[in-house]
Amino acid sequence: MQGGQLTLTQLGQKANEIRKSIISMLEKAGSGHSAGPLGTADIFTALYFDIMNHRPNDPNWDGRDLFFLSNGHIAPVLYASMAHAGYFPLEELDTLRQFGSRLQGHPERTRLPGIEQTSGPLGEGLGQAAGYAYALQYLDNQPHRFVYTMMGDGELDEGNIWESAMFAGKYKLSQLIAFVDRNNIQIDGSTDDVMPLEDLRGKWESFGWHVQEIDGHNIESIIDAASMARAITTKPSVILAHTIPGKGVDFMEYDYKWHGMPPNSEQAKDALKKLRTLDGRINHEGEAW
Repeated sequence: MQGGQLTLTQLGQKANEIRKSIISMLEKAGSGHSAGPLGTADIFTALYFDIMNHRPNDPNWDGRDLFFLSNGHIAPVLYASMAHAGYFPLEELDTLRQFGSRLQGHPERTRLPGIEQTSGPLGEGLGQAAGYAYALQYLDNQPHRFVYTMMGDGELDEGNIWESAMFAGKYKLSQLIAFVDRNNIQIDGSTDDVMPLEDLRGKWESFGWHVQEIDGHNIESIIDAASMARAITTKPSVILAHTIPGKGVDFMEYDYKWHGMPPNSEQAKDALKKLRTLDGRINHEGEAW
């Protein structure tokens, strides 16, 4: 699955479907993270329905691109994207965080086909992705394959992120493409209050990375940025994607308290109504007002 199968309009609709699945999953689970999954739905839609070369019906295909989720707590958006892409039935999304489910609160590699790594402790995904990119570039000689990873901006407080950034810069891992969800919140408040990150572009450039900054809700910009990153052959790439936490649900947007909180039944009902009507921009029959 790669490129051109869906129009930009269809990709936007798919992102909205993924957001609705996220709300339903979290409400049924009664626990989990809301803000990050909703905020990154456009990026995951672009990755799983356009950017990445992968086969949902053959998850271990040798020619696949790989995705590593570093901030594992946003697993609902990963699971929803994979289910909508065809990795497993949509109905299984209802089992999020339940005992014995393949869809645990943080992804586990051996539980679910298509999950490349187990993630939970923050700061590890970039190193895992960099190691795989090193193997592809220097050991296996597979220049046609790319390794993608997603990090949260609060996660950049972790020192091992920057150790991995140095490693990738030193070895010029051009098959490594990282996204940073720049939503400006983390569990205890705004990133500016907890641990200021700027000059973020300058930091990554100083570690030898090619840097792009984009609107993380503009799917065309996301796809174009990934295309540019694949064309860079002398250094790793990072895409700083500016997003709105809780995107699509007005009472969640920008509020750091939704970082690690699920909606209750009434909040979920309200959120789904807003998503089904794009917050009043379309009627119940799917037509624009």
